[in-house]
Amino acid sequence: MKFKNIDIFSPYILLFGVILYLSLAVIALKLNIKGLMPYSVMTYYTVFYGSVLFFMGILFAIFIQRYLKIKQSKFNINRIKKINQHLSYEKIVLILVLMGILLQVINIYFIGGIPLFSGYLKAKAVTKIWFISYIIFLPSINLLLAKFNRKWYYALFFVGFVLFALTGYRTTTMAILMSVFITSYYVINLKFKYIVIFSIFILISGLALGFMAVMAIEWQQWALNPLDLFLYRAGYTLNVLDRVVELQGATTGSLFYYTLTGFFESADPRIIIGETVLKYRVSTTSTIFGPALLDWGYIALGVQMFLLGFFLKLLHILQKIKKGIFTAFYSVILAHSLIWIETGPTDLVVWIFFILSLFLMLICYEFNIYTVNKTGDLK
Repeated sequence: MKFKNIDIFSPYILLFGVILYLSLAVIALKLNIKGLMPYSVMTYYTVFYGSVLFFMGILFAIFIQRYLKIKQSKFNINRIKKINQHLSYEKIVLILVLMGILLQVINIYFIGGIPLFSGYLKAKAVTKIWFISYIIFLPSINLLLAKFNRKWYYALFFVGFVLFALTGYRTTTMAILMSVFITSYYVINLKFKYIVIFSIFILISGLALGFMAVMAIEWQQWALNPLDLFLYRAGYTLNVLDRVVELQGATTGSLFYYTLTGFFESADPRIIIGETVLKYRVSTTSTIFGPALLDWGYIALGVQMFLLGFFLKLLHILQKIKKGIFTAFYSVILAHSLIWIETGPTDLVVWIFFILSLFLMLICYEFNIYTVNKTGDLK
């Protein structure tokens, strides 16, 4: 099988990401970085259990697609194209991208400095302006590249990438990089050498941003180099999951509640994890498996991973059929799902992207943009 025939960004990549992250954590343990503790058997079981349920969700989506035989409806697609032309679809999306960039410039201006170089400024960086800016910019830049893909639009992507990097938050910055990488992979059929180059750039960016952000925290002292710090984060987060396994159900839904009400509430789910698991006030992550387990136990974790696998695969199928906006949202959600392997689903903005994608699916079904019938199949 030729490499070009392999879809490297199918939902299965999340399983590869879990294995890779687990491997990094084991390497960090073997190197005894900052006294990491051995991981329990139950932690490995939890990772395996969640991964199996995710895989089952993928299989269920494939079953649904083949049973219902989802395909395009050409008549309505032509009608939608006419609507797009009338509304100057490209200009609208371009304006949204520029709006997202402008809002981020305003956000940094009001902060009064560069958060990447100051822990105190970083603590003030995630404002409502930042929140709206990110919601607008991320899907819009991916839609612009997925639908129109002009070369100079990559300059806008780079400007947005730099501005969000200056906030000092690695998660959002890496999501921008990874989602545009995935979008470009599907739209312009990136050659293998460009895939390697982009992957190396993402890795270096992640290492550099993580190291700079940590070194800028005035009240902490770190003696680790960027690579050791990268490995340590994996090992530390798995150690947190170790403790979550022993405390399953301890937060009784508060993590999920404060995740969904994050725009209005001051409570930070990651701080709740730190206070519950580590017994002192600190923002910490617990892998993609931790929050659901800490809220409601293994049943909730199983439901979460099954639905995530089902949703990602269904969106992946639809982006292969429809391209355009489906490719953009699939790229955004897959990028964040991969980041969730470390951070966990505790970001309101990502849940909003999931809701928008679901709404998009329902709207397209309602207007018969894709049809379900008993003939034809799409592999």
